[in-house]
Parts: sequence; C-alpha cells; structure tokens
Amino acid sequence: MKRWRWPLLLFLISFIPVVAIYHSLYSRLDLPEGGYRLEIARGDSFNSVIDRLAAEGVIPERWLPRVWLRLQAGNKSLHPGVFLLRPPQNTVSLLRQVLQGNVVGSASRLTVVEGMAWRDLRRQLAIHELVTAAGELDDAAILRELGASATTPEGLFAPDTYDIAPGESELSVLRRLYQRQMRILDEEWGARAPDLPYASPYEALIMASIVEKETGVAHERAQIAGVFVRRLQIGMRLQTDPTVIYGMGESYEGRLRRADLQRMTPYNTYRINGLPPSPIALPGRDAIHAALHPLPGKALYFVARGDGSHEFSATLAEHNRAVERYQKRRRADYRSAPGS
Repeated sequence: MKRWRWPLLLFLISFIPVVAIYHSLYSRLDLPEGGYRLEIARGDSFNSVIDRLAAEGVIPERWLPRVWLRLQAGNKSLHPGVFLLRPPQNTVSLLRQVLQGNVVGSASRLTVVEGMAWRDLRRQLAIHELVTAAGELDDAAILRELGASATTPEGLFAPDTYDIAPGESELSVLRRLYQRQMRILDEEWGARAPDLPYASPYEALIMASIVEKETGVAHERAQIAGVFVRRLQIGMRLQTDPTVIYGMGESYEGRLRRADLQRMTPYNTYRINGLPPSPIALPGRDAIHAALHPLPGKALYFVARGDGSHEFSATLAEHNRAVERYQKRRRADYRSAPGS
C-alpha cells in the first residue's frame, strides 16, 4: 500500500485545482428570476466589468473570469449597452453573452435599473445615441432646473424603461424621471404605515435606497426594512455595508476592509447615528413601498446565506451563530450588514 501513497497524493494535488477551476467557471449562478441587467458604458474595461459583477455577487470571484475573458476576447472591445443576463447561467455563458454584444432593447429606449447610482445614470445618458447630452450642467445646476430642494441628485429618479425621442435633451429625460419618482414617493408616503421613524418623505427615500442595495430578493425587502426601522426606533446604528461603500466613492476597490468600516464619512453607518444624509442609489417603487411598510417582527440583524437570501436574527448571539454558519467559514474577514 505504501508504494501507492505518493502517486495518489500527487494525483490529488493536481486534480483538486482542476475541479476548483471548473466549479468556479461552470457552476450555476444565482441570478434573479427576471434576469440581471448589466449596463456597460463606452470605454468600460474588461476588468471593471468583472469587478462590478463580483462586487454585486453575480459571479463568485474575479481572477478566473478575467483570465477567461482575456483569452477569449483577443483584440475585441466591449460592446456598450444594457445586457439582460437571464438564468440559467454559469460564469462562462454569462461572459460569452457579454463578449458577443447581445444587448437588449432598442436605441429608442432607456432602461434605468433599480439600485443604479446617479453617476451611472448620467453616464448612461451621455452615451445614449438619441439623447442630447447636457455635459455643461453640474449636479447643482440640474437640481435648480428640476426645482428639487435636495442637495444631491442621488435617488431622485425613478428606475424604469422609458421611450426616448430622437434629439431629446438630457435635462428633459431627467425631468421625466424626477417627476415620476416624486409622484411615486408622494403616493407611497400618503399610504404609509403608522409610527415610522422618518421626519419626511426624503428620509423614507434614503431608507428605500439602502433597502434596494441590501437585497435583490423581492420578498425580503419589507423584512430588511423592518430591521432598519427597529434599529432607528431604539437608537441603534444601521451598520450597513452599502452606505460605507457609497461614502468611499471611487476609492472602493470591490472589497470592504476593517479599516474602511472605521473610517469616518457622513455615510459610514458603523460610525454615524441614524440615516446617512442622502440616498445611496436609485430605489424602485417596491423598495420605497417596503421602506414605508416595514415587516413587523423582532429581528435586529441579518446575514447573507450565500444564495442571495438572508438569515434574520433577533439577538446578537443568534446573529453571531448565523455569521459563523454562513460567512466566517467562507471568508475570514467577511462583514455582513448590519451588526456583524
């Protein structure tokens, strides 16, 4: 038996990496039932797209997809547009769709995706073939033109698919999106649940943007809103990673570190009390509804299970056990939100 020990060991050493590579590239991805929308702007690099997909949990890691895409792409450049990545997909099939330039929709339409940031919306408008860009207008000028009282445009525009007229100005498009978002917010605010910890509809919009970034699972939105509302009501910090990432701006590289959670910014809800000063993304109507109709309960914590859903806990002890079960074995420095 001893003479087979070393050959067997060498076989296992060479076989295990092959299995790991195959699993990473060809395992089924956990995409939303309606598909995942990926917006690629003109000039986006392969690495930036891979980083975005990994950061949003669409693909499990970065290195192998980068290598695969580089080997397959050759001298090709990425095709700008909106891609609808429908399940079932694995990493290879997803990247092939992107590489082949299989965009959805027509040039006469604009799709604004839930959770998109304001800067990405402006970039999308700037590259749209039918939109006359308003590059000379900064954020403050746009807010003045729209008659908005907010200090930042973040969160003020409604995600949806819009028809675009040839030559329509960027400001005209933004006005339509803004008016729709304000109408939605006004309707939802008027039908809100009682005893919510918001001083204004704008604060509800801030909460909705956080809910939007925390989960892509539709039935969890009200549950996650409930966790955050209860935290506000008892004076507990929100401790949610998407706000930290937003506050880091362009310095965020796809991974939060302990030092990032300790750095003081107006958006670091591990360091500040209450809500951040503005929304952190464009929330859709469902997220706004969830923020204004949070699910009752006792949960104050949640942690990602790794399949797109979350485990909710009422006590810190329960939460720590959930973190141990779902996260710490997978990545030692993982920080879940809130309160891990």
